[in-house]
Amino acid sequence: MGTAERRGAPADDGATGATGATGATGATVPVARRTPDRDSPAAGPDSRADERPPGYRPLWTEEPARRRRLPDPVRTAAVRAVLVVAVTLILAMVAFLCTLAESWLAFPMVLASVAGTVVATWGVLDVWVTRQVWNQRHGVVSVPSSTARAMRRERRRARRLARAAERGRGRIGRRGGAGQLSHP
Repeated sequence: MGTAERRGAPADDGATGATGATGATGATVPVARRTPDRDSPAAGPDSRADERPPGYRPLWTEEPARRRRLPDPVRTAAVRAVLVVAVTLILAMVAFLCTLAESWLAFPMVLASVAGTVVATWGVLDVWVTRQVWNQRHGVVSVPSSTARAMRRERRRARRLARAAERGRGRIGRRGGAGQLSHP
């Protein structure tokens, strides 16, 4: 897909042949023919393969992830912690440079960087606690005191009772005597 197609500009209908417009350097730039959008029903699974030149080599190859993706609450806490730590490091650097320059701003920046350190520590601890809570609630940790294990045990017990009640109802229906021919 060319730049003109991505921006929604009208595409060349192929009237100019294989070469399209002249670039800023004076060289002719090939214009790709318009192909159906990926979302349209006419686009096939290999519609993008037609656009690649013969010597095309991708910049990267996709590989499966080595680790699973972090759960959403843990990822949110981690992003928050990274941002807070980054701001704290910037504050500390500004405090250091203001101290070297003997600026009046040095003392307020030192106070701000100390406060930022406290908040950054809270952010990192928040990631750790959020991860532990998520693991315990969703059954990743398999220890006897795990909340998830107790919840699984309760669900198994409820299923077992439901199956026993279903079997009991089936037995009652057979004993009812309706349609019974052998024993009175």
